[in-house]
Amino acid sequence: MAAPAPLSGLRILELAGIGPGPFCGMMLADHGAEVIRVVRPGSGGGVSDDARDPLLRSRRTIALDLKKPEAVAAVRRIAATCDGLIEGFRPGVMERLGLGPDVLIGDNPKLVFGRMTGWGQTGPLASEPGHDIDYIAISGTLHAIGDAGGKPVAPMNLVGDFGGGGMMLAFGMLAAMLQAKTTGVGQVVDCAMTDGSAVLTS
Repeated sequence: MAAPAPLSGLRILELAGIGPGPFCGMMLADHGAEVIRVVRPGSGGGVSDDARDPLLRSRRTIALDLKKPEAVAAVRRIAATCDGLIEGFRPGVMERLGLGPDVLIGDNPKLVFGRMTGWGQTGPLASEPGHDIDYIAISGTLHAIGDAGGKPVAPMNLVGDFGGGGMMLAFGMLAAMLQAKTTGVGQVVDCAMTDGSAVLTS
């Protein structure tokens, strides 16, 4: 009889659009966690195990319009049963929706609230848009890619989005969930892709 997957028994709620957030959810799901992905109605992103996008595999999905009070209430009910949550909105969006960490950890004190942004929740760039190439450039990581003495070579969005973002968030959330299992106390894990990219090249 096969042993259960290492993350079997963990339940994760994912509110993350594209790239690093879904990559984090995919990694957790691949290791046995139950991941429930929230998508916008009609967005086309609600098909679990969609062969066209391997980042969305191994999920259950639910379509909710988070601008509607009943959808917000549904997210709160689901989050109250979860060990972790992944969100990839700009700073302040979850709070404006009524789904910030104060609310959801208030509902579920052991919840680990994972936040994925490019620049972090605070600071001079926190509200600015950005992309993988921006995060690896400002962190100095881009300078290290390419031939010595030559111009930097832009890689695929593997370094900032997936290495500095999704993998770092998964690791941080797992550490926090492990702690919550013994203390019963959750926390916010703030993952900035700029910081994660810098760690990869430190």
